[in-house]
Amino acid sequence: MHIDAALVSALVAEQFPHLADLPVRPVPRQGWDNRTFRLGDELTVRLPSAEGYAAAVEKEERALRFLDGRLPVSVPGVVAVGAPGPDYPFPWSVRRWLPGDTVAAASSLDQVALAEDVGGMLAALRALPTHAGAAAGRHSFYRGSHPSAYSDQVQTALERLDVDAEACAGIWLTATTSAWECAPVWFHGDVAVGNLLTLEGRLSAVIDFGTCGVGDPACDLVLAWTHFRGEARTVFREAAGLDDATWRRARGWALWKSLVVLSGQSSPDEADEHRRILAEVLADPVV
Repeated sequence: MHIDAALVSALVAEQFPHLADLPVRPVPRQGWDNRTFRLGDELTVRLPSAEGYAAAVEKEERALRFLDGRLPVSVPGVVAVGAPGPDYPFPWSVRRWLPGDTVAAASSLDQVALAEDVGGMLAALRALPTHAGAAAGRHSFYRGSHPSAYSDQVQTALERLDVDAEACAGIWLTATTSAWECAPVWFHGDVAVGNLLTLEGRLSAVIDFGTCGVGDPACDLVLAWTHFRGEARTVFREAAGLDDATWRRARGWALWKSLVVLSGQSSPDEADEHRRILAEVLADPVV
């Protein structure tokens, strides 16, 4: 779907005329599920890029209104929710703009401090009451569910790729032979370097709760393989907590994502990154 500043300006002017004089401009780095635009200096507009992501708007609004102020870092508070318009068929939202650089864009960070911050944030998230969260399922693209939801994709990828299929199959089997046996807890669903903001070298905010919900938190631990290394990986493991079985499922989530990316139509840079991640997954169980 073509979503540009002119469309956003028209939606804002029609539904929130008190904001109509604020300039609209796209953010430099766009996500896959949504298109994001700055609205003045203090707000953003976030629009689902396709029908499959539209259901997350209402869920994310409810979750963010509950989570705002309850975590050790900021979340993008919801200002308003827009309705479909003549040229845009989905609900959309206006959020507070959060300052900071993403971990992906930050030039230099103390990775050990970051690991402690992210692990502590996840522990705090899990400790919150879950009444405002949605049970894991299709809306979260099965994050928070059992990783076996993607067993068919893993099997297909292993048949296509020139990888150590025996080692990968062993990791996947280990990941899928345990389950979360406690009460469901909050999970973010996409703890990635583009969704973590930093200020003055420390974690300051978490964004993009479109795949959040309540269920098994194993999916939130994949940063151990996708980003952290060495001491930082160990510190993340300790700060995030959770038992060995949950970490084995987390390893399965990291394995699945890299296999699926590598077996699909990935760009050369993306493929190189996921070959690196796959090597980390194969080399280090983190337990």
